[in-house]
Amino acid sequence: MAAPARRLCHIAFHVPAGQPLAQNLQHLFGFQPLAAREANGWRQLALRSGDAVFLVNQGVGPEEPLYGLDPRHAVSSATNLCFEVADAGVAARALAARGCHVPVPPVSVRDAQGVATYAVVSSPAGNLSLTLLECSGYRGPFLPGFGPMAYVPSPGWVSHVDHLTLACSPGSSPTLMRWFQECLGFHHLPLSPGEDPELGLEVAVGSGSGGLRLTALHTPTGRAVPTLVLAESLSGAAGGQDQVEQFLARHGGPGLQHVGLYTQNILEATEGVAAAGGQLLTPPEAYYQQPGKEEQILTAGHDPSLLARGGILLDGSKGKFLLQVFTKSLFVEDTFFLELIQRQGATGFGQGNIQALWLSVQEQAARLQES
Repeated sequence: MAAPARRLCHIAFHVPAGQPLAQNLQHLFGFQPLAAREANGWRQLALRSGDAVFLVNQGVGPEEPLYGLDPRHAVSSATNLCFEVADAGVAARALAARGCHVPVPPVSVRDAQGVATYAVVSSPAGNLSLTLLECSGYRGPFLPGFGPMAYVPSPGWVSHVDHLTLACSPGSSPTLMRWFQECLGFHHLPLSPGEDPELGLEVAVGSGSGGLRLTALHTPTGRAVPTLVLAESLSGAAGGQDQVEQFLARHGGPGLQHVGLYTQNILEATEGVAAAGGQLLTPPEAYYQQPGKEEQILTAGHDPSLLARGGILLDGSKGKFLLQVFTKSLFVEDTFFLELIQRQGATGFGQGNIQALWLSVQEQAARLQES
């Protein structure tokens, strides 16, 4: 591997001035403003909940935003994943030797709290770039060049990023998988016994022959790096474009479709988000009436009526369960959403929940078309 990732430092977004992403993260999802920077036409605001850090870049400056790259993308988008590496210079040279484009060569930034060195590498996943950050000696709240924000009490529903899901072009998953393996030290994570890494997990949804192909990747134990999930459409979906195809069309190509945020108490988090005005996807009515679903929920130690009221999905068996709830898109372009997830021993993503999410998104898209 060229540049083994040690941990995910932050996820960066590019939005136009006035877009409410930063305010929504704070007021709807309990993130706390951490640090800010205004310079050269950019306003950069870092927000945090637990170990999950989002960096919102607003504006268009004559220079690249600090710790990132302006992709000049046409719509609001999650545009950068920042990973800590042992040596940013060595990592950048190793990736360049593999043929990777390094639009921002290694640069050091210093303030009174220490120094950080970073480089930005283009990825093969659409407009998504990767920042390789060396900051083990930095003592400030975020990164050099940013001023700390006053502490604002927040609910703290989220503890860390559980997974990142990339919407991929048809047939591109094997190429992307190999790139993340060879360049950042990821490994294939089977989602089903005996899974072929080249084929991933195929999840049939709907009445046609379409569905999703999911390929999961993770890093060795001991690294604070979320699972990376590659999602692509399978041909044959009935009723027009599916959600991955819709993302590709509206986003203008592959990219980060959603971020799974881990919560220790999904009921409390969901109630808090809804009370604050956050919009959550509603599962199909039939989801909670499936044969055996009520018994499954009770076995997991939950109240079926409470899960149904919050739109929380549950999947699993043999004492290992997964609970999930999904937000509606955070952007008007309908290109990015969040997921709240709680695990009770389960390590996968729940095929039944994937099908329910698929149908929820399809029903929401149909309602939007009718309105």
